Amino acid sequence: MLGRDRVMDAGIRPLWGPGPRLAGPAFTVRCPPGDNLMLHAAIHRAAPGSVIVMESGGDTDHAVAGGNVCAVAQRRGIAGFVIDGVIRDLGEIRAMGFPVFARGIVPCPGGKAAVMPLGAPVRCGGVEVHAGDIVVADEEGVAVVPAGRAGPVLADAREKLAKEAAESLDEWEAAHRARIDRILADGGHRD
Repeated sequence: MLGRDRVMDAGIRPLWGPGPRLAGPAFTVRCPPGDNLMLHAAIHRAAPGSVIVMESGGDTDHAVAGGNVCAVAQRRGIAGFVIDGVIRDLGEIRAMGFPVFARGIVPCPGGKAAVMPLGAPVRCGGVEVHAGDIVVADEEGVAVVPAGRAGPVLADAREKLAKEAAESLDEWEAAHRARIDRILADGGHRD
């Protein structure tokens, strides 16, 4: 299973609800504060099905994308955006159903000047993300599975889901109560 270090902080969240679901290989982008050139370049270079994951240097003063950028990304088959920054044109993006996970919204766009490499490792929501890592996001949060661990993590997740689906609430409650009571007793608690 994944540890907490592979889950982005709670500030990276879906910006509209009910929360969209998103999954796909990461296409990584880094932009300095106040600039969004490389995100705009990425929508024309990322393969269909990719999740564009962007590091923006902590900038929450300048939007890195808006309605038109998201519409073009969606038309090109990009699965969605995970942005450690902010966007604009939320109403348009919500109406088109394009999944965007970010820190928030602001109406002020950034500039387009800083040329940087695409596909380099980025830090987004406190997690280091490499191109090709698998990004899975929903209203519960954003997890990043290292590309080399995708098979085992998927198998573990399927096994856990099957176990949970086979267990009734009564069975879960009995096992849960026994576990909690055992921990309390081991800790010296007496009712």
